[in-house]
Amino acid sequence: MATIVGCAGAVPLSYAEASVNSAPAMPSMVLASYSTPAPLAADAELAVATGDTSTTEARAAVEAADAAVASAAQVATDVEASGLDIGVTPTVDTTALEATAGRLALGIKSLPESLLPDVTADVTALVSSVQEQVAGLRGRLDAAVQAKKEAEEQARRAAEEKARQAAEAAERARQQQSSGSGGGGWVPSVPVGGATGDNSPAGAQATARGMLGSYGWGDDQFGCLYNLWQKESGWNYQAYNRSSGAFGIPQALPGSKMATAGADWQTSARTQIAWGLGYISGRYGSPCNAWGHSQSVGWY
Repeated sequence: MATIVGCAGAVPLSYAEASVNSAPAMPSMVLASYSTPAPLAADAELAVATGDTSTTEARAAVEAADAAVASAAQVATDVEASGLDIGVTPTVDTTALEATAGRLALGIKSLPESLLPDVTADVTALVSSVQEQVAGLRGRLDAAVQAKKEAEEQARRAAEEKARQAAEAAERARQQQSSGSGGGGWVPSVPVGGATGDNSPAGAQATARGMLGSYGWGDDQFGCLYNLWQKESGWNYQAYNRSSGAFGIPQALPGSKMATAGADWQTSARTQIAWGLGYISGRYGSPCNAWGHSQSVGWY
């Protein structure tokens, strides 16, 4: 406080009043906090928009991770319930995905916005890996189910044929006639091939080639796979066989089987290929075995 001296009493003045009385006049000015230059305002808006986008993408990645983990658990349950041997342990390790997705979920509120994209990318990559493994297991399971159905059908036909032959023999004996001409040959049911490739034949081939290692196959198997699916569909992912209803690069019959590998089975070559390789692995063991079967009987 300032004090006036020489008066009857000392009269205190505030610091503001003392400043007014003693300080020279200053030019008026506008405080910077009351206005923001246009470029700075634009930068601030961009930062907010970028942050919103990062947060939205992070949340979407967490949701995709939850779905992938659920799919991995479901395929393991389905394989166990089927009681079929698919040739591999029907489990997908989701430990890394769950840990990273959990960190991202917490980071949406606590991490700096600049760090979210990197963690989101890590989660997205792990989701893709888990989905691919799930698709492979689904393909193997579908192949095992199909093989069981075909074995049961063959057994049924064999039993019917045996009964037919026994009935004919009994009829001949009853009539005490010499055996005459008879006929009737068994004609196997041959599925009609046809399919489609990735969203371009070359792209589909590159995708398939890159996935061979996941099944323990070397590059020598790609030649057989190329010939097999070139014969079936020309690697055209939209191929559709009107006669049989087969669809897609691997000619799944019906095409909706491939939904077990992904909801986008009608439009994604990668999903079709993942299912097809799982099917080949479970049914034939390798692309070259499948190609050999196809050359022998005309289908695989």
